[in-house]
This record gives sequence, C-alpha cells and structure tokens, in this order.
Amino acid sequence: MSDHNHQGHHGHDAHAGHDALHGHTHGDHPGVHYSAKDYTIGFVLAVILTVIPFWLVMGNILDPSMTRFVIMGFAAVQVVVHMIYFLHMNSKSEGGWNMMALILTIVLLVIVLGGSIWVMYHMNANMMPGMGDAAGMTGHGAHDMQ
Repeated sequence: MSDHNHQGHHGHDAHAGHDALHGHTHGDHPGVHYSAKDYTIGFVLAVILTVIPFWLVMGNILDPSMTRFVIMGFAAVQVVVHMIYFLHMNSKSEGGWNMMALILTIVLLVIVLGGSIWVMYHMNANMMPGMGDAAGMTGHGAHDMQ
C-alpha cells in the first residue's frame, strides 16, 4: 500500500491555486449584487422608454422620418438599460468580459438598426421600380399596356 493520498493530490485544494490565478473562486461571487430597487429602476426606465415612442407615433407628434430615428434611439437606449439592470452587465463583472460583450452588442445593434433603417428607407424605390408611372394611368394597369 502506498502513503500517496490520491484525493489530496487531485482534490479541491489542488485547484484553489489555479482558480486564484484566474481571478475566480467556487461559490464566492464578490461582484455587484442587485436589489429590488435596481430591478424597479430598470423596470421604470423600460416602461418610460417604451411609452414615449408609442406616444410619439400615436400622437403624430414628429415628422414620420424624424420619428423613425427617435424610435431607433429609444430602442438602443432600452437595450442598454436591459443589459445593465436585468442582465447585470458592467465593466466589473466577469473580469471585464461582460464589457467586451456589451461593446460587441452595441456594434451589432448599430449594424442591424442602421441596416433596417436603410432597407426601410429604400424599400419603396427598390420593390417595384416601374410602378410609380402606372399609378397615374386610368383604366387598365401597366401590365395591360401591350
């Protein structure tokens, strides 16, 4: 028989130094803890950021082209509010990796929202290029002109 303690060699204590080197421990989460107050603030902000664009559209407050950009701005702010208050993403959590995920999300958000605005803006001209002339004709449609 050997005096070699197999569990002590590969047990939890052997990984403690490894975990300390990487800045994490098992069971301890020294990061920011969120309370019901934080969730309430996030909820109230989300409601406000939803009601204002709804009011702008339903009340026809702004020019439609301006309303699009205002709604996109409110949507971007709301995504950030959700990420901070509900997903708990900040520069301190997970050793800064959450901040990298936030930056990636913002870049993707700009690409998706910008692309959506571009597509919606040009959709009328790109869908049926010849239909603008046919709308002014009387009688038969443009397809019967032959």
